[in-house]
Amino acid sequence: MLRVATYNPELTRGGPGLVLQGLRKRNDPQMMAVVAVLARLDADVVVLTGIDYDFGQAAVTELAGALREGGADYPYVLALRPNTGVPTGLDLDGNGQTGEARDAQGFGRFAGAAGMAVLSRLPLGEVRDFSGLLWRDLPGADLPPDMTDAAREVQVLSTSGHYEVAVGALRLLIWYATPPVFDGPEDRNGRRNKDEALLWLRLLEGGLPWAAPEGPFVILGQSNLDPVDGDGLHQGMAALMESGAVQDPRPRGTASRQDAGQSGDAALDTAFYAKGVGGLRVDVLLPSAGLRVVASGVMWPDDSDPFAATLAAASRHRPVWADIDLP
Repeated sequence: MLRVATYNPELTRGGPGLVLQGLRKRNDPQMMAVVAVLARLDADVVVLTGIDYDFGQAAVTELAGALREGGADYPYVLALRPNTGVPTGLDLDGNGQTGEARDAQGFGRFAGAAGMAVLSRLPLGEVRDFSGLLWRDLPGADLPPDMTDAAREVQVLSTSGHYEVAVGALRLLIWYATPPVFDGPEDRNGRRNKDEALLWLRLLEGGLPWAAPEGPFVILGQSNLDPVDGDGLHQGMAALMESGAVQDPRPRGTASRQDAGQSGDAALDTAFYAKGVGGLRVDVLLPSAGLRVVASGVMWPDDSDPFAATLAAASRHRPVWADIDLP
């Protein structure tokens, strides 16, 4: 049995190295709440979205050290440099200035802002990185009508990244997409957000330069795109989820690992997804169709649970997890 999870701990700050400094001091209340949440989550492998990247995987390594001190050992970590904050040299937002956060490959005030990381109790194997795919090269790319030729030549699709990580026989397909808002009538972010979800569908269909994953996989991370509600072009997530290649375990809010899928509390049952603002389904975990999912859930206990305050102090998001019975 393998527990996989995804969680946005909001471990991002206003400048490079600040998350690393805070983790080293072990006295930042929000960071220590994140450590407590991850220890309670008890996942074998957890994908983190919204964690600043530092050279040499320093931040996630420090986080793993804090977890080890708390009794949760994750000896294997991975963090690739994200596209966020990487300059393009272009005025992508058309405001007459270059070098701003909105002109980077992915929105970011510095290179490495709000990236992704993996914590694992099991050795990590081969990594395939799809983050350099130009947006224009996605089959059926929905490029904004005002996109310049210069932007088409350099703009990658992945806001933070898309990559595949092997954990034994399982493949993790992880990503962290742009929010589909904060733009204008051209709907640049909405179009990009939708296409970031569709990258996985094109990969599984054999439409990209890379082969489809070998064996069972789980697609997980932060889509920032509810399939039916909220802002965004919902058809992107809907097409992926309805493709037949994945299954939707429909994780529900639970107080603990033991009562996952068994809660009769209506308040918990309606807490259907991971974001603490609006209940939108923006943190996603989709196992491949052939995998047996034994249990799944969102760590979202009733407000009367003492741990609910720790979750709220850690992040607006809630961890999403599934227990998988691998062949």
